[in-house]
Amino acid sequence: MKKTLLLGVLATTLFASCDTNKDPFSIGEGSIGNLDKTIQMKQVDSIFAEDSIVKLNPIKNALGTQGEVEVYDRDGNKLLLLSPEDENDPNATITNVQVFDSRYKTDKGLSSGSTFKDVKANYTISNIETTINAVVVFLKDSEIYLTIDKKELPENLRYNPNAKIEASQIPDDAEFKYFMIGWEPEVATEIE
Repeated sequence: MKKTLLLGVLATTLFASCDTNKDPFSIGEGSIGNLDKTIQMKQVDSIFAEDSIVKLNPIKNALGTQGEVEVYDRDGNKLLLLSPEDENDPNATITNVQVFDSRYKTDKGLSSGSTFKDVKANYTISNIETTINAVVVFLKDSEIYLTIDKKELPENLRYNPNAKIEASQIPDDAEFKYFMIGWEPEVATEIE
């Protein structure tokens, strides 16, 4: 009986210590720091209790956090921009995260402060889409997508919005304009 109780206490302690040792700046599948894709906007206040949350489109008479918010650390550094599936629903989950702080990193070291060379060295690019002022790079088997300003590209590619841009045409030292994470909204399944 004592051994069972001791093992139970030990197991609980190990699980609790694993949870508290989670890197608050790690980017993983379905998560970034203490956020994951199941978090509702109304839970953001408690997750970032030590940080500052700025509501970008304050909703009159709103109960709790809803709508798009920016998160700043204690020193005033902008960390993240969180966008929900539905701006008017405090129960909506987060569907897009813009990462500003380079302390947030993937297990392969990719961060908002990385360059395109880091992408090519560690990831497979699934698609590159061209917009008027930028190219958007999608990574295979990843929720991360990156926007690179066309100012980072060779001059012959900057002014043609219809140009098909290949990864080999993007310079290694190209920096990211936006470092984004996109999550599909969780679909509730009905139990029959």
